Amino acid sequence: MLVKTEGIVIRTRDYGEANKIVVLYTREHGKIALMARGAKKAQSRLRGVTQVLTHGQYLYFAGRGMGNLNQGETIHTFHSLHEDILTMSYAAYIVELLEKMTEDAEPNGYLFHLLEKILLSLQEGKDADILCRIFELKLLALSGYRPQLEACVHCGATDRPYTFSAAKGGFLCLDCRQHDPQGLTLSPASQRLLRLFLYFDIDRLGDIRVKEETKRQLERAMRAYIDYHTDLYLKSRQFLEQMLQFENE
Repeated sequence: MLVKTEGIVIRTRDYGEANKIVVLYTREHGKIALMARGAKKAQSRLRGVTQVLTHGQYLYFAGRGMGNLNQGETIHTFHSLHEDILTMSYAAYIVELLEKMTEDAEPNGYLFHLLEKILLSLQEGKDADILCRIFELKLLALSGYRPQLEACVHCGATDRPYTFSAAKGGFLCLDCRQHDPQGLTLSPASQRLLRLFLYFDIDRLGDIRVKEETKRQLERAMRAYIDYHTDLYLKSRQFLEQMLQFENE
């Protein structure tokens, strides 16, 4: 059966001398892996449309096992993301996190839209750290790992200063912080931004200016939360952290 779908290439793997396995995150069918025969050949019509971060319309044959990619038409290449190694490192982290946290063939039109919007915003030069935090929080919520950011996870108290507990799943008020001595201290601005990133409409994303210390607090909180609840190993995050360390030297 021939299937047409809109998708973004999130990973590729060489298969033999001439072929590729292409992982798409699609609007209609979620994450799918397709065999792209001959895509490594210089003259192949599939070569361009199977590059990582290509957004396109794809036609594939679906049968038993892995589908076969027949053709594709590029919508957007996100070309400028490939021109800067640091920006590309952020994009690589975003798509690897998406791949690792989603199951095959589970459609989620909102998640596709979120990915597209985040990549477009990254290409437009919006703050890459903030875009990553937004994507992490929304992806966690969609995947069943939503942190509790409205009240203390232990006593339910609202409108108090909090610490952030990865182990307990969200905010702990100061009266309950003994339940996780390893909880992270967050500024009021960091607490507000976590809530904002979780709930705001991605289509209303504008320029968000955040102090460097606040960004570092948000990064530490999300890294701790993801590590505790997902146990993922992300090569792209290690590379991104190395790049950021190099940039800051």
